[in-house]
Amino acid sequence: MTVSLSRLEISRGELSFFEAVPDAGTDVLGTVVMVPGFTGSREDFLPMAPFVTAAGYRLISYSQLGQYDSDGPDGRDAVGEYTIAKFAVDLAEVLDRVAPAEKVHLLGHSFGGLVTRAAVLADPARFLDYTILDSPPSGQSLGMPMDPARIPDLLWAGGNEALWQAMFGAFEEIFPAPVREFLHHRIMVTRTANIAGIAVSMSAEPDRVEELAATGLPILVVAGEHDVIPVDVQADAASRLGVRFEIIAGAAHTPNEEKPAELTKVLVDFWAGSA
Repeated sequence: MTVSLSRLEISRGELSFFEAVPDAGTDVLGTVVMVPGFTGSREDFLPMAPFVTAAGYRLISYSQLGQYDSDGPDGRDAVGEYTIAKFAVDLAEVLDRVAPAEKVHLLGHSFGGLVTRAAVLADPARFLDYTILDSPPSGQSLGMPMDPARIPDLLWAGGNEALWQAMFGAFEEIFPAPVREFLHHRIMVTRTANIAGIAVSMSAEPDRVEELAATGLPILVVAGEHDVIPVDVQADAASRLGVRFEIIAGAAHTPNEEKPAELTKVLVDFWAGSA
């Protein structure tokens, strides 16, 4: 496996991304693009790289505009730049740069699932299949420890540190100290307008399951066994889509980091059946 970390120019600025490719001489079965969620970044999928490339796939992930190590405007006036619709256009541009004229396997995690859903609805023919990972069908089923509509006021009053203190105490139990330190640093350098804009856009997102089902695209829904987003809500979305619903045992909201081998196995089986 070879992993390269780099930057990618789109119309709204430079995004940080990584590309992981199988060892030389290995037949590449396709390209997988994974999109991170709220307060996330490309690093969320690095634990999956050894397993995805070993299965013969090229893996690409990027930090969305305003996320860790990517460009993005900041301040109250910039909140409107961080909407699901605009992030979906960014994704289309990323695909044009990293996989021109190639259909890809797409995965969206958490808020990234709402972004990728918008991109799929805009151009379903661009994708081989679509995986929804730990993502709600609407902004009314987020399962967050606080009302996302309150997040902007919290941020403008106390900064990103206030959000960390209010929402991410669970990291104490899930991740070891070095990982928590990185997660804290990442939130602190994420654009405050990004966090506020996502909170607003995410909380207002309607249920678009029927629209998604109408695309006819092969879809898989996956959730961690102990996800903060209600698992029964995700199971219901899968049922309404008429697709498989897989639970990653022992994982919470980030199976991509907690159980990368187990998640990859589920994904590879799905990709093989839809390619």
